[in-house]
Amino acid sequence: MTDERGDTCDLLCLDLPHAEEIRAGLPELSAIEEAAAAARALGDPTRLRIAAALLTGGELCVCDASWVVGAAQNLTSHHLRQLKIGGLVSSRRDGRLVMYALTGRGRALVAAVLTEDRASRG
Repeated sequence: MTDERGDTCDLLCLDLPHAEEIRAGLPELSAIEEAAAAARALGDPTRLRIAAALLTGGELCVCDASWVVGAAQNLTSHHLRQLKIGGLVSSRRDGRLVMYALTGRGRALVAAVLTEDRASRG
């Protein structure tokens, strides 16, 4: 059994002015939902690995991204589509190739998620 009481206050002591100030400053629900979708997009290890490759390599086509992360092209394409839906990557057509790159939000989020991991290796 776990001690559930350790996670809650034993006394109701709401600092209403402080709590209300924080509450008033929170982003709108739509912005929170958008940010949660972006965070979920990185919740898959393959997607995070693809995003890390884009962070390091800049712009990559599906073929290059597939080779870099060691995944099949159709799987990589699926994950890139999910990252795009989450607003973390953008794409552009270059002749017969589709090139993918992280968006500003994508770069910031991937860097934040990987910061501790990279720092521990350095």
